[in-house]
This record gives sequence, C-alpha cells and structure tokens, in this order.
Amino acid sequence: MVLSTLRLKNQLLSSLPDAEWPYWHPWLECVDLPAGKLLYESGSSIHHVYFPLTALVSLYHVTESGATAEVALVGHEGVVGVSSFMGGRGSISHAVVLCAGQALQLPSSVIRRRFEQSSQVQSLMLCYIQALIAQMTHTAVCNRHHSVDQALSRWLLLSLDRVPGHELQMTQELIANMLGVRREGVTEAALKLQRAGLIRYARGRIAVLDRPGLEHRCCECYRAIKAEYDRLLPEPVLDRPLHASGARFEPLLGRLPESAVG
Repeated sequence: MVLSTLRLKNQLLSSLPDAEWPYWHPWLECVDLPAGKLLYESGSSIHHVYFPLTALVSLYHVTESGATAEVALVGHEGVVGVSSFMGGRGSISHAVVLCAGQALQLPSSVIRRRFEQSSQVQSLMLCYIQALIAQMTHTAVCNRHHSVDQALSRWLLLSLDRVPGHELQMTQELIANMLGVRREGVTEAALKLQRAGLIRYARGRIAVLDRPGLEHRCCECYRAIKAEYDRLLPEPVLDRPLHASGARFEPLLGRLPESAVG
C-alpha cells in the first residue's frame, strides 16, 4: 500500500494540508511494531517519531521501586515522541507497544523542522498535545479516585478507540501494570464486567459485548477525554478524499501568518 493511502489511517497525518505532504513523504517509512517492543525509555534521545496506523502504544512511568503506571495511550489518532519537537528532545516517559500493528516512522529532525517552519503543522501538533495532556490529567485523577472496574472500563474504551476491531489481547498482569494496581484487583474488576454482560475475557483476549453499557458503567473520565479529542482534533478522514484534508481544522485554528510556512 502506498504511503499516500497509509497516511489516511492516521488522524494527524491525514489532516496535513496537501502542500505539506512533499516535505513528509520522502522520509516516512512503514514499520511493523511487535507487541512488547520498547520504543523509548524515559530520558532517552528520540531519533524517530511514530504515527500508529493499527498499533497501540502505552506511555508509562516506572518508579525507583520498579512499580509502573500508564499516563496515556496513543493509537491512530496521534503520534508517539512529541517531546522531540517540543524542545526537550528526550523522552519524558517509557513508550511500549501494547498491541502489535503498523506505524509510519519519521526522523525526529523532520517533524521538528516542519513544526518550526509551518504554522499549520505547529497548530495541529499543539492541539494534539493539549488533548494528550487532557488524557494524562484525567488518567491520574481516575487511577487515584475511581474504582478499579471504572478505571478498567475507561482503559478498555480508550484502547478500543485507538485500534481497529472490538477485541484486545492483554494479560491481566499487563493491565494491572498499566493501571498501577494489583493483579487481583484487575481479576475482580474483569469478573464484575463479565458478569454484567459487558465484556468477555478468556485466554488473554478481551471482547467488548456491550459498548453502550460499558460507557455507562465507566466514570466521567472517559467522556471528558473523548470530548477533548473530539473538540481539538480534526475528524478522521478515512472516508474523505485527500484534497479535503485539513478542511475542518483550518477554521478551528484561525488563520495564522503564512510567512511561517516553509
């Protein structure tokens, strides 16, 4: 599949104006990301950023004692490695592939240059980063103040929003590490959701059977996160022709000086 078609599978890349595409196309490479692949460690240099197409990536922190907690999920709506073009250069968290899939890989120097030279790219990425910060904020609140089954419901919904299909392949231990809780807590929460007819969990596979019911069972954090992404980012353009990309985005940003566009 050609890059111009693969581009449509990522919400950010599909929202780039057509005039931007020649700056990106020669540098993009489609890569397979196996589950468990560590893309970055906290504090490490970022040489490439990743625009997931079908892969799901977790951003998480590890304490000195070895405990882990996830701060955000990134899928086809976003990009992994934002600190590389925000001035920090180094990763502020670990980034690991949760669900195997494909991504478009881009040298960090390219996106940094376009972020500095193009007002449209800068505005698009800043809106995405604001949405990402909203996810991090509500994740912290949810993990601290809401029940494990509510946090699990939020995590499942956010994950399914970012990958194709209605099923995830995850162990309870992995989910516990992402939520920062004990494995027994995830087991109990999953059984509650399964007994309520909301999910089916067997042999490491989680299928959502009743999404509206799961959304109702979830706390307000999922709805708040989704509302921010919907408000800040252009709508997905998988069914929209390439020449229309960015059509919804421009009014949202306002018109910025074109002298900044390289």
